[in-house]
Order: sequence, then structure tokens, then C-alpha cells
Amino acid sequence: MKQSKARILVVEDDTALLRGLLDVLVFNGYEVKGVEDGGAGLRVAVDEQFDLILLDVMLPTLDGFSICKAIRKQKPTQGIIIITAKGAEDDVVTGFKSGADDYITKPFSLREVMVRVEAVLRRTGKNLGDEEIHCRGIFFDGKNLMARIGDQSLELTRKEMDIIIFLHRHQDRIVSKKELLTEVWHYADADIETRTVDIHLLKLRKKISALIGDTPLISTIRGEGYRLETG
Repeated sequence: MKQSKARILVVEDDTALLRGLLDVLVFNGYEVKGVEDGGAGLRVAVDEQFDLILLDVMLPTLDGFSICKAIRKQKPTQGIIIITAKGAEDDVVTGFKSGADDYITKPFSLREVMVRVEAVLRRTGKNLGDEEIHCRGIFFDGKNLMARIGDQSLELTRKEMDIIIFLHRHQDRIVSKKELLTEVWHYADADIETRTVDIHLLKLRKKISALIGDTPLISTIRGEGYRLETG
């Protein structure tokens, strides 16, 4: 059993699923609290301290996306994982836009739950840094999470900035998806099936293209990984 006493809030309106998640987390050594209502979940999340929040999307009184946005405004470093329905990729994208760190898709295995929970807990408080990077005429401000070129600027998420920083640190080589999952997302098991990297890179590329056009800043090398195009 894990020795960690990290505290986890689960907001899930399916009573059986909520009980199952709480039991698994307790078995793995975590302190837990469960809430079945969205509005109540938000109040608990804001009023109390948790290392991680597992947040269902479909909830009574207040949906998970609204809760996630509200939590992120008040607690910028709060670890949040959204729970979404199988095949609902739009929910995953919306969840990331709302500020979620990762996602779990129903139905899920207990192994997948623990891999993602442990990864986000390892990440919490371990951002890559507040570096300032100049690349292809773009100024990346790691402290304020901004990308700027001339008088144009846009906001980046912490994870998007971490991707840029990590690729910049290793600009002399190709970085694999597994390496990003290990070093940026802090997954202990990088073989877990997830589209997290792809979705984040898609969003990041769209933002960067608004500044520099269609010439890619991050290239995908088929079968190998990603490379920052600094030249």
C-alpha cells in the first residue's frame, strides 16, 4: 500500500461508480471525499484543500466544465482530472480548455485510474519552469504563460508552455511521445493508451499558427516523435 496521504476529491453522481473510485483510492493509501452534486462539489473543492480532484462531466446542478473553470480561477495549480464518456472526444478537448490536467474515459480500468492519478499528483508543483524563450521570432514567457510576436500575443496553458520549454531544451533531437508523457505529464507508465499529447499539440499548433502562419513550429516525425523547428 502506498504511504502517500494525498487528499483526493471525487465528484461523481453515479453512486456505484463513486463508491468504487473511493474504495480503490483508499486501498492505494489516499484520503478521499466523495460528492454526488456539481454545485456542492464546487463548494467543497473551493473551501477545502485537495491534492487532486476527479471530476465527472455530467453532474446535477452544475456541469464538470463549469466547475473546472471556477476551480482553476481560484486555485491555478490544483490538480484536476475529468471523467468523460467513451468516444466523447469533444468533451476531452473542452475539458482541457477548461483547465483539466488529464482525463479518464468511461468505462475505465482500475490500472488506468491509478496511472493517471499518480501522474497528476507527481506533476503538481513540478512545472518545468518560468523560462523565457525566443524562438522563430516568438517570445515565450513561462512565468506569465504568454506567447508574443510584435504587438500580437496569446495566452498558453501551463501544459502548453511546458511542452514548448521541454522541446526547446532538447531542440537538437527528436522527442518521443513516451518521453513527453514521462517528463511533461509525469506518467510512470508511458505505455498507457492516451491521446493527451496529440490533443494538446493540436491546440498548441493552432495557437502558434495564429502568430506565425502555417509554417510549423513543432514538426511531427512519423513513428519517432516531435521536433521544435528553431531555424
